[in-house]
Amino acid sequence: MIKEQIQELAKTIYDDVVGNRRHLHANPELSFHEVQTSAFVARKLEEMGLEYHKMADTGLVALIKGDKPSDKVIALRADMDALPIVEANDVPYKSQNPGVMHACGHDVHTSSLLGTAKILTQLKSEFGGTVKLIFQPAEEKLPGGASLMIKEGVLENPKPDAVIGQHVMPLIDAGKVGFRAGKYMASTDELYVTVKGKGGHGAQPQQNIDPVIITAHILTALQQVISRFADPKSPSVLSFGKVIANGATNVIPNEVYLEGTFRTMDEAWRQEAHKRMKKMAEGIAESMGGSCEFNIMKGYPFLINEEKLTNNARSHAEDYLGKENVLDLDIWMAAEDFAYYSQVANSCFYRLGTRNEERGITSSVHTPTFDVDETSLQTSTGLMAYLAVKQLGN
Repeated sequence: MIKEQIQELAKTIYDDVVGNRRHLHANPELSFHEVQTSAFVARKLEEMGLEYHKMADTGLVALIKGDKPSDKVIALRADMDALPIVEANDVPYKSQNPGVMHACGHDVHTSSLLGTAKILTQLKSEFGGTVKLIFQPAEEKLPGGASLMIKEGVLENPKPDAVIGQHVMPLIDAGKVGFRAGKYMASTDELYVTVKGKGGHGAQPQQNIDPVIITAHILTALQQVISRFADPKSPSVLSFGKVIANGATNVIPNEVYLEGTFRTMDEAWRQEAHKRMKKMAEGIAESMGGSCEFNIMKGYPFLINEEKLTNNARSHAEDYLGKENVLDLDIWMAAEDFAYYSQVANSCFYRLGTRNEERGITSSVHTPTFDVDETSLQTSTGLMAYLAVKQLGN
């Protein structure tokens, strides 16, 4: 059976996948600068006899065509970029690029998709249809590599019937995966706000227009956008993580600078909230004698997993891994540029468990101590190959 063949191949290529992952982990590159990473992936595709073409500068796309007759097309996506983090792990494959680290598991995603490609190229006689491999740059940085690749036609020629992606999850034990049908991850917008007043001596507030006090009112009032205008049934988050008032104990500054994020799962509400936040902040500042520049950098849309595709994928995962190793996921208010695929194509984005408490592998993504239990690489390569073959109707 195809399942047993895939499981055996996943074991056979495991050491090779781990080696690829460790090479990528030791040589991370930031978003839109994945030059050596792209070259490495290209070499591996060439070794498999797969033709590829470049997109979005460092992105790569390749096709694997099964020998049996079928017009169906399934796209599999992996992202390749790293983060500006200094790695704290003491491991043989520690980052050799100072200040850059694969702290979000994209090295796992890329090496896994290469492994999946290796499995599928050896099983072409066993399935029909086409698997499109998408190696995508810049998931971590706006405007997101997914949006650029879509604009350049990654979902055309041939057009996939579905797009499938996986992402590491350190909250889930290695060997397990998680699925959620429907809305799963939030949209994300970056907020950059400058509140202006008139600075001066802290002992003479009557001569000043205090932007610190204005900012305090704005920060408090903006939370009403969430608590009093948003539909309680639709999750929304408004957080400000950076506030700079460069005065002193007795010096009121001329201006205060803020940075924050707004996230939701409803595009219509997202647009309305933008208008309400801007109007409210500007109005408060003006009413108190100051002014406010409220700039919104629109980020990724929300991610939605198509119901039928995701439920089918979950069923296939239960068949491949065992029902006890497939978990339900909750809504996740983080963001992912895979959302762009999900807005224009039937998509399924699931989570790959990488946790191992006994070995101390528990750190969250985007931290200096993030790592994975590499046994998860056998799960990731085999499962994605099985999902592709089953979704193609084989």
